Amino acid sequence: MFGKLDKPRPPTAPGRLSHIVRLAVIATTVAMGGVAIAVVATPSSAAACNGYVGLTFDDGPTGSTSALLSVLRNNGVRATMFNVGQNVQNNRSAAQAQVSAGMWIGNHSWNHAHMTSMSQSQMQSDLSQTNSAIQSATGVRPQLFRPPYGETNSTLQSVASSLGLRQVIWDVDSQDWNGASVSQIVSNASRLQAGQVILMHDGIQNTRDAIPQIMANLTSRNLCPGMISPSTGRAVAPDGSTPPTTPPSGNPTTPPPGGGCSTSVTPGTVWGDRYNTTVTVSGANSWTVVVAVTAPQSITTTWSGNASLSNNNTVLTMRSNGSGNAFGFTTMMNGNSGARPQVRSCTAG
Repeated sequence: MFGKLDKPRPPTAPGRLSHIVRLAVIATTVAMGGVAIAVVATPSSAAACNGYVGLTFDDGPTGSTSALLSVLRNNGVRATMFNVGQNVQNNRSAAQAQVSAGMWIGNHSWNHAHMTSMSQSQMQSDLSQTNSAIQSATGVRPQLFRPPYGETNSTLQSVASSLGLRQVIWDVDSQDWNGASVSQIVSNASRLQAGQVILMHDGIQNTRDAIPQIMANLTSRNLCPGMISPSTGRAVAPDGSTPPTTPPSGNPTTPPPGGGCSTSVTPGTVWGDRYNTTVTVSGANSWTVVVAVTAPQSITTTWSGNASLSNNNTVLTMRSNGSGNAFGFTTMMNGNSGARPQVRSCTAG
């Protein structure tokens, strides 16, 4: 169930990584939701973590889930598994193994359909059925939801929220679904910044092979794998706390109202007729960003902010809504496949 499902992807010496990361798993288990969970050892440099990132794996459980869990355990990683309900129903033991290995479990729909084409009642049934399958197999009720293909709209977000699910897209696409090599996956993952989330998939060998190098890169930057907060959708410490940050000297984290902020634009998944884009804001926690696409392109869906569209849906004004400093949107190409969005302004306050 990967391939095109979520298209919206220098080796490190083993001795260096094993020196940095503790590979042991704490023998003590913690009872959670009726399932005994082995707590994965955190990196030995955890005390020096300057931030956390969310490593996520979609479309499980698969026949390769045990191999993925082995690699994650051996590298001291806890990750979030966005499971497909139908897969959970067909492979309950693998879903149980995910939880036993200390992973967090999210809802990734029942059978990976295009949910924005569903009615509200169909959405409700799909997500409820998936929640029930996951809870029945693992004893854990999901708090996170990732829409298939990254496709979402206000109705789907409302349905997810009514079921206690926080929608989570991604900031970085590993491109593993698109045949990315190990080195390409590692390079894509190296763009991760504190609080951000990366899209990867269960069942892909190159993804498993990339994990040690991804961890080495994160450790070199004092970043650690963390959980995704159900409150904000951003990566935080495994206990749910937000790590302290040290802003650059002389540069306040949040400029005064009316001041400036900066943005970085990350291209996302590209389909034949549309593509996703993520915009990350720096320098302010309260902000307004104006983004424009070139007609006949038009923006159709948005997430992680308060959005308003104008000029025949070619101009997006996005305001922060407390869900983090990154937002995303989907653009229909409408025959114009060459142009990409441009940020017109970023205003703090």
